[in-house]
Amino acid sequence: MKTNNPHFIIRQATVDDCKLIYEFILELATFEKLAHEVVTDVKTLENNLFGENQYAKVIIGEYKNNPVSFALYFHNFSTFLGKPGLYLEDLYVKPEMRGKGLGKILLAYLAKTAIDSGCGRFEWWVLDWNKSAINFYKSIGAEPMDDWTVNRVSGKNLIELAQSFDHKKS
Repeated sequence: MKTNNPHFIIRQATVDDCKLIYEFILELATFEKLAHEVVTDVKTLENNLFGENQYAKVIIGEYKNNPVSFALYFHNFSTFLGKPGLYLEDLYVKPEMRGKGLGKILLAYLAKTAIDSGCGRFEWWVLDWNKSAINFYKSIGAEPMDDWTVNRVSGKNLIELAQSFDHKKS
């Protein structure tokens, strides 16, 4: 899909892009100082993005025919709005390509996707220390949700919580 930058296109990822997506994930994790948390691999991405259950979608941004960015997103649902939402899990632009407006183009494309899908909102998280991203997001009209705290259960704690539901006793 053409964009307002004649050298930048956006395309839907295919299963053949899973190695590239994985490389982008590793680059993003390294930038965020979270590389130690990456446990996925190409096969897992193939299964979960393009297998029987497709849990998320990915777009690839190409500048002069070279992949330079990606965004992974999925739909969620707002009970208060009674509508779906679009959640951006990750957006990454290679460092040497930043400052060209590519991130804004990706976000605008996803905002259009949200509108076209009947979504009531488009949201994502940003690390507290990433002040340049926070300022950028504010400049496009994003509002920080300071009244909310993210909660997460994963790994051993997720398993233990799931095991505490003993349906056989019901």
